Amino acid sequence: MNPSGQQLLIILLVVLLLFGAKRLPDLARSMGTSIKEFRSATKEAMAESSEDDTDGESSGTSADADRER
Repeated sequence: MNPSGQQLLIILLVVLLLFGAKRLPDLARSMGTSIKEFRSATKEAMAESSEDDTDGESSGTSADADRER
C-alpha cells in the first residue's frame, strides 16, 4: 500500500502544522542521527552474533569434555 502524491502532501502539511517550520530541520536531523546509530548497533550485533557462533562451536566441545569427567 503506497501512498499517492496527494496523501504525502497532506501528511507533510499536517506535520508542518504540528511541529512548525522552525523545528522540522531539528526533527529531521535527530531522526537521521537515530537511524545512523540504529544501523551501527545492528552491524555490531550481527558481528557479535557471528563471533559467538564461531566461538560457540569450539566452547561447545570443551563443555562436552567437562561433562564426561
